[in-house]
Amino acid sequence: MKHIWINAGELSGDMQAAALLSALREREPDLRATGMGGPNLARAGQKNLFRVEALSVMGIAEVLTALPRALRMLARIKEELAALRPDAVVLVDAPEFNFRVAKIAHGLGIPVYYFIPPKIWAWRTGRVRFLHRHVRRLFCILPFEPDFYARYGVAVDYVGNPLVDMVQWPELETLSPVSGRIGLMPGSRRKEVESLLPRFGEAARLLLRQGRDVRFHCLRAPNMTEEKLRSLWPADVPLVFEQPEDRYAAMRRCECLLAASGTATLEAALAGVPTIVAYRVAPLSALVGRLLIKVKWVSLPNLIMGREVFPELLQDQASGDALAAQLGAWLDKPAQLAAVRAATDDIRRRCGEPGSAGRAAEKLLAAMEGA
Repeated sequence: MKHIWINAGELSGDMQAAALLSALREREPDLRATGMGGPNLARAGQKNLFRVEALSVMGIAEVLTALPRALRMLARIKEELAALRPDAVVLVDAPEFNFRVAKIAHGLGIPVYYFIPPKIWAWRTGRVRFLHRHVRRLFCILPFEPDFYARYGVAVDYVGNPLVDMVQWPELETLSPVSGRIGLMPGSRRKEVESLLPRFGEAARLLLRQGRDVRFHCLRAPNMTEEKLRSLWPADVPLVFEQPEDRYAAMRRCECLLAASGTATLEAALAGVPTIVAYRVAPLSALVGRLLIKVKWVSLPNLIMGREVFPELLQDQASGDALAAQLGAWLDKPAQLAAVRAATDDIRRRCGEPGSAGRAAEKLLAAMEGA
């Protein structure tokens, strides 16, 4: 009976790792899974010895403040890996933490695989040497990644994107956007929500003061309570909350979205919803990012297309005034919204056919057999 350790360091990774685990157990019903994850991995059958929520931080400065807690967790993970000695460790995204798990597992002689490897093509490309040394194989979900890793001699497979299965476009395509409905996706990390949602609220108030017929729907992350979100929203601006379980249908019913940069932007693209991307981090994190980031855009839809399909408003640009201005421009020019929707069709095509989790599971099991 195979035993794997799955280490998901973020809630978005927990969701995608759960799809992989479900596909693995379809092929190997007796497979055991232990590790670090959240509610999705738990539902898929993993015994979570460590909770992903304990590590959800953003930016360089924020990671530093969480460092003592992370180091304690790493020490405990090393103890568990040494005791359990699983057949493989599967890492999911979250490089700042998972690189250390990779080093621990490699040092213990446990094969390491990476599902959804880190975006080192964007910054700190030198870390590809670490992956070459410590990780046996990468399973990529973005179409431009294999060429990058192959240039450095890293064993890599492109399996398509798990979100294609999760978003389920054939069902969503039958839903029509509601005129004037604006969706809000402020993120899943506490600090990013605290930074972005008040700005979204400022933009909403400005649009209403302009006399526009708009309504705002917040698609909350599972770990964010309605009470917490309401505390960050203007009391004089009406807000409807959508439940996490129906997030894709809720997205699709929006004419457009305001979203934190991250997985949500690709979900929105696959659901065919024009989206304005916003993000704010601590000044130190922003400074480091400006010095090190090597790509033109931060959002996945723009990176996949190689051009700005979704407007990106970052740092000081992510203000209520700027967000309201961009939303107003879209609402005043339906042809612009239609052009963005048309571009999302191309993004969906480039992300591959459904079944990526199954392809990743088959390639992972094959790699484990050949180890």
